[in-house]
Amino acid sequence: MTGARDRASRATAAGGDDVWSRYTGSVRPLKGRRPMTPEEPSPPATPQTEGKQEAHAARPRRAPLGELAIGSAPAGLDRANWEKLRSGRMAATRTLDLHGHTAAAAHRALGRFLEQAAAEGVRCVEIVTGRGAGPEGGVLRRELPHWLNAPSLRPLILGAAHPHPANPGAVRVLLRRDRARR
Repeated sequence: MTGARDRASRATAAGGDDVWSRYTGSVRPLKGRRPMTPEEPSPPATPQTEGKQEAHAARPRRAPLGELAIGSAPAGLDRANWEKLRSGRMAATRTLDLHGHTAAAAHRALGRFLEQAAAEGVRCVEIVTGRGAGPEGGVLRRELPHWLNAPSLRPLILGAAHPHPANPGAVRVLLRRDRARR
């Protein structure tokens, strides 16, 4: 209710009495309430109301995201899409090849790449780190899961998997859809 009162006072302060009248003429007050007039001051906040507003503002919008594990089915993704991603049948729209990058340069490039892809509404991307030497792989391959779980990137990502079991040097990443732009 306070928001409507603020609109009423802004409308009258800007000389918009007629605008406010047209607006209030198109809405009905809630049952048991009388219509507002622009002259009504907003009621002072009570301690009870302030506590509710602070609690609402402090409440996180989403549950904290769990750690992303490459190759593990994420919560929130249906089985059919997970199988498409895991088996490599979900086509990547863009590819980032990190061969030849230092770890620091690869980390920066990955951040820019994922943020840009998410901003443009891209759904699936592929990141190529290469297999690396030894049984554990190279530095980029070992660091990629940590980078994907960074607080700046994790909210963008729904799931990740190797598109082919014989190629652990590439990872397909399924980005979250931005529901606000739809």
